[in-house]
Amino acid sequence: MKNKKGFEIPAVPAVLLSIISVQAGAAIAKGIFPILGAMSTSALRIVLSAFILLLFNRPSLRNLSAAQWKMVALYGLTLGAMNLIFYMAIARIPLALGVALEFIGPLVLALSGSKRIKDFLWAILAAAGIALIAPWSHNGLDLIGVFLALLTGVFWAGYILLGGRVSEIMDGRQAVTIGMIFASIVVLPVAIGDGLITHLKPWMLLPGFGLALLSSAIPFSLEMYALRKIPSKTFSILMSLEPAVAAISGLIFLHEYLSFYEWIAIALIIIASAGATLTSKKAPHVTPES
Repeated sequence: MKNKKGFEIPAVPAVLLSIISVQAGAAIAKGIFPILGAMSTSALRIVLSAFILLLFNRPSLRNLSAAQWKMVALYGLTLGAMNLIFYMAIARIPLALGVALEFIGPLVLALSGSKRIKDFLWAILAAAGIALIAPWSHNGLDLIGVFLALLTGVFWAGYILLGGRVSEIMDGRQAVTIGMIFASIVVLPVAIGDGLITHLKPWMLLPGFGLALLSSAIPFSLEMYALRKIPSKTFSILMSLEPAVAAISGLIFLHEYLSFYEWIAIALIIIASAGATLTSKKAPHVTPES
């Protein structure tokens, strides 16, 4: 990406800035939970993100075929469910652990169908990481929060598959923008039922727009730029750093302190994710929407 003076941000720093932006946004979102609640915060982020993307991308809705509408609708509904469930998860467990556990979805997707011994090693490392932070172990994590984080991973895997199909029949920016509209359709009714209209105050729109920018508009732009400059496998390996950045963001913004075993668990999941990406024949696109 270039500024007015023509300076171009290298692709790798662009990905790292995207990761920092997403996790800073997640930390800000969790800070709003006590005031607005996880469901309403998710709706605020997604609806405002949709508004920003519509404003800047201005997708053409009239020319879409029935097949495109069907695919982008499934993509957007999955995106909305993934975001909503992830916010519900990190309302119960530390941000870093929520991010680490959701990575299990793309990891399983990357390893699916493989019979190579090295791929079984990555699966074992990830399983060891889950075992270290399991709620039935010494640290007593919230069982529902862990389940919701893992469920987010399931939706993330579905999002990757659907995103790949959508990208084959639609422009990427158009798909993300329209998908975010359908995501809003998922989260708004749930958030309204959770008291969004009652709890939302005008002053909350400003941090809401900041959340939307950090979690969607800025990282989307950086990632689309980086993917044109570096191989998707390199991009995916860099994205494996997400749990570590989430841990730092949780520590700085939320004062979430992790135990020694939780740090080890996050490290194991990062190694498993990066290793699976490195050894796979084709790395899946793992853009974080959570």
